[in-house]
Amino acid sequence: MNKYQTLMNVALTAMAPIVWGSTYIVTTELLPADLPLLASVIRALGAGLILLLFCKIRPSGIWWGKIAVLGMLNIGVFFYCLFAAAYYLPGGLAALVMSIQPLIVMGLGAIFFQNKLSVTHIVSAVVGVTGIGVLVLNSAVELNGWGVFIGLIGTCSMAMGILLTKHWGRPKGMSLLAFTGWQLTLGGLVLLPIALWHEDFPQTLTALNITGYAYLSLIGGVFGYFVWFRGIERLNPVTTSFLGFLSSVSACLLGYVFLGQSFTQLQLVGSVAIIVSVYVARPKPANNRAR
Repeated sequence: MNKYQTLMNVALTAMAPIVWGSTYIVTTELLPADLPLLASVIRALGAGLILLLFCKIRPSGIWWGKIAVLGMLNIGVFFYCLFAAAYYLPGGLAALVMSIQPLIVMGLGAIFFQNKLSVTHIVSAVVGVTGIGVLVLNSAVELNGWGVFIGLIGTCSMAMGILLTKHWGRPKGMSLLAFTGWQLTLGGLVLLPIALWHEDFPQTLTALNITGYAYLSLIGGVFGYFVWFRGIERLNPVTTSFLGFLSSVSACLLGYVFLGQSFTQLQLVGSVAIIVSVYVARPKPANNRAR
């Protein structure tokens, strides 16, 4: 893979967390209040079913189990823990807990897949986590042990999902669109009974509500997860996990531009630290010169 291919793969994969960073503003401005699990089900299950309508390929044999596991790790368990952690913790602290994912990917990769640990990646992860802390935290943060625990479970779930997606690949003859669709569908089905148990379906939906749900399904779901899983196939798992840092930067910038939220010089420093950590952790293209 040459330098330009590597850059294009990183840039396209980065679009996923950048898009996911818009979830907060879409949820608060376009969706009915206090229905986060329903929104996650619509994003996952809606996007998955849309993809499967166009990709009528089913898993076979052991791949039913593998894709079900990937759907639970990447979508079902992760989404539930994401919203549960946000319930117990301020949004900034929840984001900070989730941001240690690159460190967990490196640790789990070394334990289960004999991946080599890189000092550069470890230092970059610490810089990125520090940057997110500066970007999203404030002095009024209150620590909740249960919320931190749930956040860590969700982070470990997504980290293992990234590693297994890379390790297993995808079924022979199954397109990436179908592979993405089945993970979203099965992960959404895991979330569906939980959402129905905890939340009530809104009595009426406005045009803005429908627009918000459509955005989450088509842009956040179909597009976001397609380029994310594509990136996992083409990039190192650690590099992919680092790109997740960009979600916090995206959320803060969108809040500043569209909602008039503050964006201080200290937050700017945090954003720069995050971008530097992602840049340092980027994959190094192979040397293709003839020997």
